[in-house]
Amino acid sequence: LLSQAALGCRAAQVLMQYCILANHYWFLVEAVYLYKLLIGAVFSEKNYYRLYLYLGWGTPVVFVVPWMAAKYLKENAEGGDAGHLHCLPPPPPQINLLIFMRILKVILAKLRANQKGYADYKLRLAKATLTLIPLFGIHEVVFIFATDEQTTGILRYVKVFFTLFLNSFQGFLVAVLYCFANKEVKSEMKKKWQLWKLDH
Repeated sequence: LLSQAALGCRAAQVLMQYCILANHYWFLVEAVYLYKLLIGAVFSEKNYYRLYLYLGWGTPVVFVVPWMAAKYLKENAEGGDAGHLHCLPPPPPQINLLIFMRILKVILAKLRANQKGYADYKLRLAKATLTLIPLFGIHEVVFIFATDEQTTGILRYVKVFFTLFLNSFQGFLVAVLYCFANKEVKSEMKKKWQLWKLDH
């Protein structure tokens, strides 16, 4: 029987794989949601809320369960640790890249139609592009073909650094861009602050 420490380690490994995949699939949900908003989908958002939840939280299970089974069978066959048996890479980064390019095309068309000045719309397109990159997880696509097994030397260190750096600060960057820098959010926070000051 496995010791409690070994079981805890395996549970942490499974949870980590699930969280990584859930992160990827929530990028996909964000991309699909924004694309629907920009295209002006006629369907009510109520119809898609449950589907978004299943896609974001449920789809990773489809990858993690077979990975767990394969890891368990390999460990039993080899009589020990299965080593670095990686979970299958999810398709969301590639799908997000396609949606990202389609959204940029829509934004470009809208900006060109309403342009006040040539430089102005190019600057706004650049700003939109830079803010969409962390939201969609486009940075994941940069090293998608450079797997851990294929990268050696300096390239491996560069890949690890950028992957860890971008993944670590991605949530913070998205929160700053889409929450704290949002005019409506700032207005609500200002109201709450004024109410708190009046109460105290």
